[in-house]
Amino acid sequence: MFFMLLDLDEVDSLAARLRLFSRNRFNLFGFVDGDYGDGPGGSLKAYVESQLAMAGIETDGGPVRLLSMPRMLGYAFNPLSVYFCHRRQGELAAILYEVNNTFGQRHTYLIPVEDCDRKGVVEQHCAKRLYVSPFIGMGMQYRFRVGLPGEAVSLHITGSDGQGPLIVANFSGKRRPLSDATLATTFLAYPFLTLKVIGGIHWEALLLWLKGMRLHERPHPPHQPVTHVAVETRGKSEQIPLSTEISAQVESSMRR
Repeated sequence: MFFMLLDLDEVDSLAARLRLFSRNRFNLFGFVDGDYGDGPGGSLKAYVESQLAMAGIETDGGPVRLLSMPRMLGYAFNPLSVYFCHRRQGELAAILYEVNNTFGQRHTYLIPVEDCDRKGVVEQHCAKRLYVSPFIGMGMQYRFRVGLPGEAVSLHITGSDGQGPLIVANFSGKRRPLSDATLATTFLAYPFLTLKVIGGIHWEALLLWLKGMRLHERPHPPHQPVTHVAVETRGKSEQIPLSTEISAQVESSMRR
């Protein structure tokens, strides 16, 4: 699999420089603002900054870098997109985890960064608010362990209920330059990436259903599209590099 790490201030210049990448129009690879945030209309960065302001986090126009899968041939599905939100001085102020389910619903968890260890790892947690799978109930806590993007990036997610860990997902990737040559070779390596993602989700669901896993009824989505998670303190972290492509490995497991 692969992801793009895009500075939202650079998307237009990237689209002008790259022949195989466009913004809000069809191409081999594309970035469509309406795929994120509150949907069509307006600047995605302005939307992120408005959410940060409502959470009491001032970034003074600092960079926002989005880790996500782009559209390929006009189609994309991102179970999770991650926004790294910086203050102008480079300090990481918050991380947004934007979750999409296969029912067309979206919810974002906005969590201030309170600390970062010497290895550039941030640990955060929050309560689950969006129904994601019919095999997993809503009474669950997410714990995120994020290795901030540099030459590599990693994300470890654990979902736990009252009996312990229920689901574990791991993502790790290595940085590659974002160029037409890289995009061309990436397309040849992953021509059906989005179909693989959505197909894999439904295939795993079928296997769980055949094994007799109990189904959970889908509740109404939260009234608010963004959960602002409060923390006691906020620390500093290293600056994240500019737009690039991330070749990644993703694996997950679920408690049966």
